[in-house]
Amino acid sequence: MGSGQVTPWQDRNITVAGLGVSGISAARALAGLGAVVTVVDGGDSEGHRARAAELEAEAKGVTVRLGDAETLPEGTELVVTSPGWKPDSPLFAAAAEAGVDVVGDVEIAWRLRGEDAAPWLAITGTNGKTTTTQMLASILRAAGLKTAAVGNIGTPIIDVVTGEEHYDVLAVELSSYQLHWAPSVRAHSAAVLNLAPDHLDWHGSMEAYAADKGRIYEGNTIACVYNVADPATERLVEEADVEEGCRAIGFTLGAPGPSMLGVVDGILVDRAFVQNRQKNAQELAHVDDVNPPAPHNIANALAAAALARAFGVEPRAVRDGLRDFRPDAHRVAYVDEVDGVRYVDDSKATNTHAAEASLAAFEPVVWIAGGLAKGATFDELVRKSAKRLRGVVLMGADRALIAEALARHAPEVPVTDLERTDTGAMLAAVREAARLAEPGDTVLLAPACASMDMFANYNKRGDAFADAVRELASGSAADTA
Repeated sequence: MGSGQVTPWQDRNITVAGLGVSGISAARALAGLGAVVTVVDGGDSEGHRARAAELEAEAKGVTVRLGDAETLPEGTELVVTSPGWKPDSPLFAAAAEAGVDVVGDVEIAWRLRGEDAAPWLAITGTNGKTTTTQMLASILRAAGLKTAAVGNIGTPIIDVVTGEEHYDVLAVELSSYQLHWAPSVRAHSAAVLNLAPDHLDWHGSMEAYAADKGRIYEGNTIACVYNVADPATERLVEEADVEEGCRAIGFTLGAPGPSMLGVVDGILVDRAFVQNRQKNAQELAHVDDVNPPAPHNIANALAAAALARAFGVEPRAVRDGLRDFRPDAHRVAYVDEVDGVRYVDDSKATNTHAAEASLAAFEPVVWIAGGLAKGATFDELVRKSAKRLRGVVLMGADRALIAEALARHAPEVPVTDLERTDTGAMLAAVREAARLAEPGDTVLLAPACASMDMFANYNKRGDAFADAVRELASGSAADTA
């Protein structure tokens, strides 16, 4: 903003809810445009006070109020919320009573885009969002495009949109929380990867959760990408209000029909963005180009490829981008092989849908599961996965729920129930899994639960698993020395 330049945000009184990464990003950007910003947060720890002091020192026009997340600051004209704040928060009730709109940081980023802003290729879904977004960014880079993976991942999207670096296109991961608060976002093309019950305590119902996911299709101009195996995603496309000419593009692990991407004889093929798609298909990549080539990850690759093709990316870039991609830690990550048994870390599988996909990639499996269930039930997961299970090791606060489902649907599968929650619990779980496993088996950490009952986050849980496997391997090596 040039000296003396007036913006639409000048002198507007804006309240930012939350002193986290996205809240700080929004406060800085809005203050830089001349807004008068008050950041509110219910915390008042030493860490909160340090972040508040730093923000107030570096961003003129920002005031931080700690210890009160419920009272709407006087004169507030707009509330900008961090993604995790629930819609029924008292602050938002007060805003509604005062006739003040509430939006999220993604909505603000959309409003702050310049005239020549990069188009958004947007991705949501219950599982696979981050991996698919990173795959898409890798494909776009392989095509020679300047891009970044943003949104619910990496650098705050406001920082990217308001920064000096110019991008050709952005790969944007959007959570259901972010979509709830982003009514104006209109993507070039978007994908909903899958829908399964998750965060229902936040949204209130599966219908509300699905509706928020479906917002990602609103106003799409080129393609709405859906999962052929998940009809709920196609229904969201059918219900969306899109631009004239926008197409529904399916992805499937089977042979694709016209206007779909799919798999034929181990080859990822495109029958959507080709001439005469009724008869022709374009080879994009081999299944082995996907890392790891588990079924759910091939589906992720197809969704990423569909969005890239919608943006005009050539087939070779799809192949090269998938080859270059390396998944983040704790996502179906091979750790080691000990005594003929493979150990795989999928600590990121924090719900039943993700765990089901993970279990489907291996057989036979000794499954390590448990943690905070977040209101989930496990009967369907166990029923679908029972034939793959050599044994199960349960740990964490809600392990009894999984044990009950196993007793109902897989009574013949041996189960070890670990009560301990100390720092050595994961090592005990890995040792119990090793005892149950036979050469050729896979010991899989796919908890189907959140981690916060025992670990700071799923990363720490996965690290503990990898450390335990390494200790097991060193002991095995000592035994054979």
